[in-house]
Amino acid sequence: MLCIGHRGAMGHAPENTIASIQKALELGADCIEVDVYIVEGHLMVFHDQRLERTTNGSGFIWDHTFDYLRTLDAGNGEQIPTLTEACQTIQNRAGLNVELKGPGTAVPVVEFITAQVKQGWSKKLFLVSSFDHQALVKVKRLDPDLQIGVLTREPLQEGSRFATHLGAYAIHPAAKKIDRQWVDEAYAQGLKIFAYTVNHPQQIHRMKALGVEGLFTNFPERVVAERREKNNIGWP
Repeated sequence: MLCIGHRGAMGHAPENTIASIQKALELGADCIEVDVYIVEGHLMVFHDQRLERTTNGSGFIWDHTFDYLRTLDAGNGEQIPTLTEACQTIQNRAGLNVELKGPGTAVPVVEFITAQVKQGWSKKLFLVSSFDHQALVKVKRLDPDLQIGVLTREPLQEGSRFATHLGAYAIHPAAKKIDRQWVDEAYAQGLKIFAYTVNHPQQIHRMKALGVEGLFTNFPERVVAERREKNNIGWP
């Protein structure tokens, strides 16, 4: 079972910060998930559209300058990091799921990954995901070899049909919506299944029993304790 540190290890450190990424790696996560917006040409690692919940700032993230955003406290004195800083922290030690959040992120993320690969990262360590399926279509057009993860809220059969049509690597459904029949159908279509957000032991046991391949979790140590052996670095 693949363990994906959801927004780092937000059960232990402020989400989407360097501290949470470091903690997820320390706890044995095979892969890390972060969310990105583009601000003045910088890919910022941040989850919400607005700043209030996780920082001492206010307003929409895209209404502020990069320099202002870097002055904010994202929890315990942490800054809002850049995607570059996230990669520098991971240093090829885990896979990285980049979730496209704000508008206009598809092109700069593909360009960023291309640059990272030139600097020594394996392209197979990256997975680009989004609920914005048109953004994923754009990513695939820009780089057909990039691995895509389709986040889905719609009926799972509809999501898996789109993922298969796109040539996606994986589909990312809410854990509570998954049943055995759909798992079998998705695997028959060649899709990996990575479920979100799975924090409680009973949820982890249920996903394992259903044969789900990977879990997004805020508590990586709980998933690590359930797997038989550590996976290779990155995505299966």
